[in-house]
Amino acid sequence: MIICVIDGQGGGIGAAVIKRLREEVDERVELVALGTNAIATAQMLKARANRGASGENAIMRTVREAEILIGPVSILMAHAMMGEMTPKMAEAISGCAARKFLIPLTREPVTVVGTASMPLPHYIERLMEELNPLLTEEASHV
Repeated sequence: MIICVIDGQGGGIGAAVIKRLREEVDERVELVALGTNAIATAQMLKARANRGASGENAIMRTVREAEILIGPVSILMAHAMMGEMTPKMAEAISGCAARKFLIPLTREPVTVVGTASMPLPHYIERLMEELNPLLTEEASHV
C-alpha cells in the first residue's frame, strides 16, 4: 500500500502525521512525503517517510500511485498555503483515484462545517481511528 502525505510551508502537519503513521504501520506500507516545497519534504523525511519529492510535477505524478492521500484540507484549494498550492496540484490531488483523508486545518478563509476545532494531535488520533480498518484489511491480504 502506498500512502502519500502532502504538506507545504514548514511541513509540520505532514511530519506529525508521518511520525504517528510510522508507529502504527508495518514496513509493507510505503509512506511517501510530497511537499509543495523542499523544506516541507525534508521535515516529512526526517519523520521517517520512505521517500519524498517536492514541487508541482512531483505531486501531479506521484498522487496517481497512491491508494491513500493525507493532508490538510487546503491541499484541495488552488493558491492555498500562501500560493504554494498551484491549481494543477489541487486538480491532480482532487482528481486522483486515491482515498483522501483531510485534516480540517487551514489558514485560508474557509470553514469546514460540522468539524470541531481541536489541536493537531487530536486530529491525528481521529485520522488513525479512520485509517486503522483500512490498514488492518491491507495487512490481512498479504
